[in-house]
Amino acid sequence: MAECDNISDVRQINSNAELPKLPELLDHGWKIFEEVDRTNEPLGSNNIQVRVKRGISMLEEASRMAAQLDLFSRNEELQETATAELKYLLLPALLGALTMKQTSREKRLEIVQTARAYFMDFLRRCKDYNISQFELPKSANGNTSPDEASENRLSAVKPVHGPSDLVAMAAQRQAKIERYRLKKELEARLSDVQRAVDSGQADDEVSRDFYLLNVRRWVTVCLEEVESIDQELEILKKMDVLKQGAVEQPAQPPRPPMKPFILTKDSMQARVFGAGYPSLPTMTVDDWYEQHRKHGALPDQGIPRRVAMEEDSDAKEREEEEKEKKAENDDEESLLKARNWDDWKDTHRRGYGNRHNMG
Repeated sequence: MAECDNISDVRQINSNAELPKLPELLDHGWKIFEEVDRTNEPLGSNNIQVRVKRGISMLEEASRMAAQLDLFSRNEELQETATAELKYLLLPALLGALTMKQTSREKRLEIVQTARAYFMDFLRRCKDYNISQFELPKSANGNTSPDEASENRLSAVKPVHGPSDLVAMAAQRQAKIERYRLKKELEARLSDVQRAVDSGQADDEVSRDFYLLNVRRWVTVCLEEVESIDQELEILKKMDVLKQGAVEQPAQPPRPPMKPFILTKDSMQARVFGAGYPSLPTMTVDDWYEQHRKHGALPDQGIPRRVAMEEDSDAKEREEEEKEKKAENDDEESLLKARNWDDWKDTHRRGYGNRHNMG
């Protein structure tokens, strides 16, 4: 498709002078993303979220215009695409990136699903044009594209000996490392070409290289984003299931307070003869405990324990005093009594005079 024809078509679509043109919409939306991506302002602030929505609206309008112009086709080769049209390949990638900048928690599942659809659209288009060598991620529900499904059916007739989980994890880790290395390499090359493009001295070849480098860099970014989104989707779906389960199980109503039992046959008899036992309790065990605690009258604290300890100590003191007094007064009488007892034991054998049970 010739570049001059596309420009005339764009002018025809934007016949109204007040409407922005396709290049302006892409440039403004791209600039908004870069500013939001580099800002130190909180992402959830009202100012940032307003700009994110404005950028999404611009890129959506640009995508509608690009679709009307039919800029890209699966039947075309990358060499057939004009340099000025290459940058419009980035529209779905920028849309997905700006969509991920939204911070609504209530709509998080919808946000990540929408962003994933944009990223996958960009990756499929890059795969069609063979812009970069990569493996296209599976769809969100685990299905594959029709082309991949046919390849799987052809390979199913052969015995497949898949690698172990450890080997698969090692391969996945190696792919991430390679993707990171490629991303850094592309960014370094982009910084060199960017200066030539910004200076306005870039020719068609340099401009084409600039846009292709951007597209290839965004391939690595989108692959990382899709992988991250797939992990988040599993968590969000599990959280949604838990919320639905919590809603389905109604909360148990609180139990009514228990009424005192009446042992009489009926309430009328209770009013006449009483409750059927001597008296109803006037306080609970907790009330009784609290009342005695305040007065310090519990077994483990307060007056009773102190009184008992004081009485025990007084009794011991009196006993000691009596012993001391006896020891002082126990001079002649007690000594004489003890001596007579010793003499009596010497002259009488043990058990003398005990006639009990002798018959």
